[in-house]
Amino acid sequence: MAKVNPPARSSEFASASGAERPEYQPYIPAKKIIPEFTWQAVVAGSLLGILFGASSLYLVLNIGMTVSASIPVAVLSITLFRALSKAFGWRRSTILENNITQTAGSAGESIAFGVGVTMPALMLLGYDMDLTRVMVVSLLGGLLGILMMIPLRRAFIVNMHGSPGEPNTLLYPEGTACAEVLISGEKGGISARTVFVGFGLAFIPNFLILAMSFMRGTLSLPLKFFNRTAELSIAIAPELLGVGYIIGVRIASIMMAGALMGNLVIVPAIATFGDSATVAIPPASRPISELQLADIQNDYMRFIGAGCVTAAGIISMFRTLPMILRSFGASLGKLRSKTSKQETKRTDNDLPLSVIVLGSLALLALLTWFLQHELSLASTQNVWVKSLLGAGLILVFGFLFVTVSSRLTGEIGSSSNPISGMTVATLSLTCLIFLALGMTSPVESVVALSIGAVVCIAASNGGTTSQDLKTGFLVGGTPRLQQLAIVIGAVTSALVIGATLLLFNEAGTIYSRKREHLPDVTLTEVQYAALPKQTVEFEGKQYRVWRPDSTAFPQALKGKYYVDESRRPVVLEDPAITGRLTERDNGDKVKMKFPAPKTAVIGIIINGILKQELNWGLILIGAMLAIGMELCGVSSLAFAVGIYIPMQVTTPIFVGGLLRWVVDWWRKQAKSKGASSVEKSEAQAIAEDETGPGLLMASGYIAGGTIAAVLAAFLELPYFSEIKSYINLTVENVTSGEKSPWDESSWLPLSVLGVLAIVLLLTGIGKLFAEKNQQVEKG
Repeated sequence: MAKVNPPARSSEFASASGAERPEYQPYIPAKKIIPEFTWQAVVAGSLLGILFGASSLYLVLNIGMTVSASIPVAVLSITLFRALSKAFGWRRSTILENNITQTAGSAGESIAFGVGVTMPALMLLGYDMDLTRVMVVSLLGGLLGILMMIPLRRAFIVNMHGSPGEPNTLLYPEGTACAEVLISGEKGGISARTVFVGFGLAFIPNFLILAMSFMRGTLSLPLKFFNRTAELSIAIAPELLGVGYIIGVRIASIMMAGALMGNLVIVPAIATFGDSATVAIPPASRPISELQLADIQNDYMRFIGAGCVTAAGIISMFRTLPMILRSFGASLGKLRSKTSKQETKRTDNDLPLSVIVLGSLALLALLTWFLQHELSLASTQNVWVKSLLGAGLILVFGFLFVTVSSRLTGEIGSSSNPISGMTVATLSLTCLIFLALGMTSPVESVVALSIGAVVCIAASNGGTTSQDLKTGFLVGGTPRLQQLAIVIGAVTSALVIGATLLLFNEAGTIYSRKREHLPDVTLTEVQYAALPKQTVEFEGKQYRVWRPDSTAFPQALKGKYYVDESRRPVVLEDPAITGRLTERDNGDKVKMKFPAPKTAVIGIIINGILKQELNWGLILIGAMLAIGMELCGVSSLAFAVGIYIPMQVTTPIFVGGLLRWVVDWWRKQAKSKGASSVEKSEAQAIAEDETGPGLLMASGYIAGGTIAAVLAAFLELPYFSEIKSYINLTVENVTSGEKSPWDESSWLPLSVLGVLAIVLLLTGIGKLFAEKNQQVEKG
């Protein structure tokens, strides 16, 4: 690994005790000028940001979490530019160009998390996801996070730089690891071969499962001796295997504990005690004896799981509250103690204060206009006052949580940053303020969601921005150019992420005419006349849209129904995100279904506070489970996510965590036997933990598996139906009339998952793809 230049002394870098702290000398000195903000670096970063944004969105809709994209983007940048240089004789990219690429590329993941957590909740509030609304919220949140982080750069990145374990320092573990990757790439090390191999290994089976239906995507083992609803299941999902490897065995095991509690304790208990009931027990519309596993999960477990996730998020927020208060106080202190000396060094050149101030004022105006437009739809009074209130809440909560997010990223990394807890706090406080002011209309519920969404995206992108600026500080990047790069990356990702979200939802939306999916009601003439005048077209006919109120129609499940002239609902539109149906009327299974666990929490908070229409019994059961886990000394958030999402999703994450445990054990054994004689600094040790060959392979699995899912989602659209029917191997052959035998086979998908697990294990312990990655150690 690279050795930094000997530090010089400067009175500017003083520790809290008053002693002088050595001034850090970056890899590229401030006086050295090399190519940095070039068009190829920015374009490559923006495109990779869009790619990893789609990947992260797929993950957050499936499991409610993402992993940092900075390191994979840095590795891909180094390798791609190196390959282009060899192929076309272009100038080799510099370390600072690669830093610009990873900076622009990292914005996609952070924006995708905020959008995926919050915006699908529109459907839970009785609205459709609108592309313009999603795009505006993404842009405002992404830019707000960047602008509010820039004044904190000197306080967090420069003044608090130090060694691991040193008081009053922020290490930024993932940013430090990314810097080591860039430095090693500059010296000839780091290859993305492992990432590309992982990409291919994950892409092929996922495309065969999701797009071609060549083999089964989920394997189940019924446990009929235990209970009629009990079963073990696992999804053939390489991306989830990679997620489990990255998050490690502890979090993966806690998630698996939640899955076992939900699927092998709570669901069988509901079936055991409910099978004797002859009438439906709300919120289900049929007796429990008629419900299968998926029905019980949809009708009961989703409320228990959502209550558990909500309580876990609130507990997580209260647990970190002292740290938040200390961090915020320390941040203000650092800002107050900022030196007045004008810095002219390249590595101290931020965007000017005038840009930050004018940009913030412009955002305030845009936020006010956006909220005014939302509120004007309801014809409420004092629209401008309420709009200014909403914009003010966004600025206050935004500054608070961008500061906290940036600080926590420096301590625990961006992947572990509790952004969802900050979102819960923002929404809870906003809804309480709205309730006190009597702002409880449906449109005002959407305004509350918009406030929470902008703050969520801002906090997420603020933490990512601070991590990128730490990487730039270590390698010698120009802060102003990095800030411009992440603005461009945020804008390009925000313009695309909304369309990606709508694509995922449309790909798995089911339109059902089955009577068991429709409420047996007839609207009165008054109720029918009150429906929105705008109609929707379905199969050549026009319908009015009806979203039943659970208080007026307790027998009707909440959702979106199409009503014809007879005033009866005749079609159910079941979305892919938070939807409950998995099979079309013709019997075709729909693979694009997303539980979106943290989105359900958003809906619970808004409906629970403003509309006060929740099944509190089931919600509180879930909350008690979270409290019980906390009393056992276990962080309940991962456990809660395990309860909410289907077991087949959690199981491959658990397998990936077990593989990581084996790899870590193997490496410890090798070190204890003196297998590695390379001396490493603490920063290099952090980089090794964050960029080992197993982690690069896992990153490839995540990218390949999720991009295959994106392509499969495109094929589900009507425009590509001909291509879909041509490659769909479960469709009966026109000549033989036979279906593919592989789709009913269990040994083939199980073998594929086994091969993926073995490759990941052997890569992690250094038996595969070790030669290239060992260059990181050799420098």
